[in-house]
Amino acid sequence: MTKTLTEDTQEKAEKSIRKKFHKELFSPFARACKRYELIQENDHIAVCISGGKDSMLMAKLFQEIQRHRQRSFELTFLVMDPGYKKENRELIESNARALGIPVSIFESDIFDAIDTIDKNPCYLCARMRRGYLYSNAKNLGCNKIALGHHYDDVIETILMGMLHGAQIQTMMPKLHSLNFEGMELIRPMYLIRESDICAWRDYNDLKFLQCACHFTENCETLREDGSASSKRIETKQLIAELKKKNPFIESNIFKSVENVNLDTVIGYKKNGERHHFLEEY
Repeated sequence: MTKTLTEDTQEKAEKSIRKKFHKELFSPFARACKRYELIQENDHIAVCISGGKDSMLMAKLFQEIQRHRQRSFELTFLVMDPGYKKENRELIESNARALGIPVSIFESDIFDAIDTIDKNPCYLCARMRRGYLYSNAKNLGCNKIALGHHYDDVIETILMGMLHGAQIQTMMPKLHSLNFEGMELIRPMYLIRESDICAWRDYNDLKFLQCACHFTENCETLREDGSASSKRIETKQLIAELKKKNPFIESNIFKSVENVNLDTVIGYKKNGERHHFLEEY
């Protein structure tokens, strides 16, 4: 029987994960799940798909790790339409069909709601998106939502916090929801490099959606969570420049938040409460 184009696309994408990009994609995905204990027995995980390269690949990696059957868990592939143009929603749906991802789509009016916002629209959009995702995932019986943030997102966030926020913090591999009891957020792409995601996308001749909101649809440099922040772009460029002189700069930034020496910290915050070194001096 002759295969359809859709079947060929799915088979090639899955084979490339198992063979050509196993070391770069599946291995760090599985390692993050194990290291940070992201998947537990009987979990029901809402794999949140924005339509971009990161979340679409995340969906395929979840299917692959479920195929190994080391733990019994359930997946729901959740897509939120926050007000996409017709062609953008159709691109998400066609990619999902081509890759064999059975998506569940719900609609919201987030884009309309932020149209009149002048200050930090991308930040507000991201917060609203997450709330909608938590709510719909919980209604579907899920106990976790999975987002497609990767290694590069982590190190950029660390550096941005220092340079622009005057704080030392990181993007956590998992965290409990403060507003939705019993829900967790996990980031299983935590150890995957963005360049390897792009290589997988290009190898399979795939075209994914970038942010399609009214603020950024004409931008060329975009993040999968919808942020076209100039600060993030500048930080990405800064890291690239630093790497020219120090090839270990990225791993050093990543590991820095795992090696915090509280004996040499002036102040820190724990559970929302501030502490100062003079308290125990």
